[in-house]
Amino acid sequence: MKIACIGAGYVGGPTMAMVALKCPEIEVVVVDLNEERIAAWNSDKLPIYEPGLFEVVKECRGRNLFFSTDTRKHVGEADIVFVSVNTPTKTQGIGAGKAADLTYWEGAARLIASVSTSSKIVVEKSTVPVKTAEAIGKVLKRNCQDPNVQFEILSNPEFLAEGTAIEDLRHPDRVLIGGAETESGQKAIATLASVYAHWIPRERILTANLWSAELAKLTANAFLAQRISSINAISALCEATGADVQQVAHAIGTDSRIGPKFLNASVGFGGSCFQKDILNLCYVCESVGLKEVAEYWFQVVSMNDFQKQRFVERVISAMFNTVSRKKIAVYGFAFKKDTGDTRETPAIDVCKGLIRDGAKCSIYDPEVTPEQIFRDLSAPKFEWDRPNYNRSASHMLENVQVASDAVAAAEGAHAICVLTEWDAFKTYDYQALYDKMVKPAFIFDGRNILDHTKLREIGFIVYALGKPLDPFLQKNY
Repeated sequence: MKIACIGAGYVGGPTMAMVALKCPEIEVVVVDLNEERIAAWNSDKLPIYEPGLFEVVKECRGRNLFFSTDTRKHVGEADIVFVSVNTPTKTQGIGAGKAADLTYWEGAARLIASVSTSSKIVVEKSTVPVKTAEAIGKVLKRNCQDPNVQFEILSNPEFLAEGTAIEDLRHPDRVLIGGAETESGQKAIATLASVYAHWIPRERILTANLWSAELAKLTANAFLAQRISSINAISALCEATGADVQQVAHAIGTDSRIGPKFLNASVGFGGSCFQKDILNLCYVCESVGLKEVAEYWFQVVSMNDFQKQRFVERVISAMFNTVSRKKIAVYGFAFKKDTGDTRETPAIDVCKGLIRDGAKCSIYDPEVTPEQIFRDLSAPKFEWDRPNYNRSASHMLENVQVASDAVAAAEGAHAICVLTEWDAFKTYDYQALYDKMVKPAFIFDGRNILDHTKLREIGFIVYALGKPLDPFLQKNY
């Protein structure tokens, strides 16, 4: 058996590496038109950072795992083709700002049809709107020259969490495979299930119809994001009333019906999927006339935007209503720890908000390159999800500097904003940082990872998200 995967990104690369590791008899080829990215996958410096990924790739690469730009050859030879291409939010036309742009998906389908001389199973790995399989099926059928070639489309959504992707692939909660309720559809499901069964217990391999599988992915992300927005909404109320959001979260999280996961209040959620999938879900709901359902889910995104804006306003008001020409150290730019991914990171909107008010941001993140930071801060909304985004121009920005370490970022700064929960940030010598800062020195902990009592003893004025306000920050009017 030969498997090809179109798209060598955050999903395609790690997923195929794990398949190759667990199925040594299957040849796995990841193809992408981006030569730079394929070269990186074939080097010692992979294009994405994910704990444990390099070890997996190193073990299989050259044995039964290959990375290539020769898309036509490898897709043509494959029995199963995974499609893991970008499905960005549309920026213009009908559905702009919500609907998924399926340009790259359709391009992949046309490529598969044009090179196929044998029947294939085509697997949706990208997050796609409900009923995409139906449209892709029509493209495949009408563009294949050989009438004997049959295509079976399966939906096999990924449920990976960045930072733990390799562990999630090794021991997933479930693998979901959706297919047509026909004999050939069920046979295709069984074929793909047999690949996963090399290392995943059969009871964890779930099957469904195509539409249920497509919708399950959007719904899973909507529910997870909803929990974050829910606790973030409560964090605002906690600050207004003197309650502590971590105590509230612990109290409700011990209820077995609710559970403790995704109850950490923060400056906001990020990542490539949550916002995009909810907007997509809203558009699907609107398209079938379910306006109230769309409005309900859209509130999850609105609350996330409110939380980021609230954080910016808290920083500005605490610093005497002006951050003009003040240096602010930003600790963390990735959307969460243990990843270099900055897609939809709350740090972008927070930094932009501070810069708009005249602040000079000095940013430090252990895994994000200066080029990526400048690119993210100068790019239009949703632009990050275009295939050539990483090759687009990265503009230096007047009020932004990227520091080589945490000390350089804090030197001469009026404040430190913690925007990513990197473990290293907890271990810094904050006394030494305090000594290098302008007084009064502020810390705005957007992740609640620091020892606030100790920081106050050093002399910092501390804002801890969702916790009782420091007397210095209280407005007595």
